Amino acid sequence: MSRWTIDEPMTLGFDGVVALKATLVAGNVSILASDDSPSLHVSAVEGQPLLVTHEAGMLNITHENLMWEGVLKWLRSMRCDADVTVTVPRDCPVTINLITAAAVIAGLSARTSIKSGSGDVTLDGVTGKIEANTVSGVIEAQGLDGAVSFNSVSGDLALAGGSVTALTASTVSGRVAADIDLATGSKVRVGTVSGEVALRLPESTSAEVTLSAAAGRVDTSFPELRRTDRALTKTVTGKLGEGAGQVTVNTVSGSITLLSRPREDDS
Repeated sequence: MSRWTIDEPMTLGFDGVVALKATLVAGNVSILASDDSPSLHVSAVEGQPLLVTHEAGMLNITHENLMWEGVLKWLRSMRCDADVTVTVPRDCPVTINLITAAAVIAGLSARTSIKSGSGDVTLDGVTGKIEANTVSGVIEAQGLDGAVSFNSVSGDLALAGGSVTALTASTVSGRVAADIDLATGSKVRVGTVSGEVALRLPESTSAEVTLSAAAGRVDTSFPELRRTDRALTKTVTGKLGEGAGQVTVNTVSGSITLLSRPREDDS
């Protein structure tokens, strides 16, 4: 196993990386797909050094002495901040754990797993399976192609462009906004307590739709869908096209908006 302790800016190269795990407390991490040899560039380190290990193709980047058990107590007495850029093969699975650090992930095609406290994450052109769990951090993505799973307390999810085979989102007060295409047979399931939900789908979407809110507003621009307002719930249901997929949104007090994207805007 190769091991480095990094306390100043430097660059490392690796002969191969088959999986990446990065754990950062504060600062920034960029993970970029590249056809060149994998590399790590550290542009700044403050406080605790970074510990980097590379064994059997497994690349691990973390703060030295960082143990997640009792991490809050540890953070009260130690500062750790770093800015790093990692290049890996496109098919490299990635796992990142963030507290307040922000992340940018671009061009990957394998599984991407994200856990964040309050750090924001931007995804660009990422495909494959995406799992994002955050407390209050914002997850923004464009040009996705794959399955997306999102969970948060108050963090927001924003998807722009691309096509999803599945979208599952659950949040307490976070907002969910998605302007996407649905692959044939895709399932979209969104649930919030008070968070707002706004979806924009192509006019040609094929799906069974159920939108339900206890106290929030429910609106749609799809004329095929029918509205039912009762004392305790407001619902919009119906079938778009052949009904090959499924779109289900449930909220307690948040509002739901389902918009139709005109055919001339379809990509």
